Amino acid sequence: MKPRPPRRLPRRTPPGSQPAHPPPAGLGAGAALVVAAVPGHLLAAATIAAVIANATAWITGILAAVATLFLTIGGLRYLMAGGDPGEVEKAKTALKSAAIGYALAILAPVIVTVLKSVAGG
Repeated sequence: MKPRPPRRLPRRTPPGSQPAHPPPAGLGAGAALVVAAVPGHLLAAATIAAVIANATAWITGILAAVATLFLTIGGLRYLMAGGDPGEVEKAKTALKSAAIGYALAILAPVIVTVLKSVAGG
């Protein structure tokens, strides 16, 4: 038997009318911060307020993630301290850092709102 040539699928749109790879559906809050030129598309925020809101959401998420990391490290250090006063103090410092991180994550939107009102926005 003779091998068949590979089957080619017909193009639905002419080349160049769509990007080779469409942007991912779940870009989230950081999509407005990235301005990328894709053939036929431009990813950008409509307003400065949208960029500020997206940046606030990202910063809040990063602060909460780092605070959770410090909370975990502090808890593990406290559990493994074994009564050593130096290690217990290091664990308490990590737990205090986690508390500060969570407080900043909670206050980030409030701080941005205050700064926007002071700047006249």
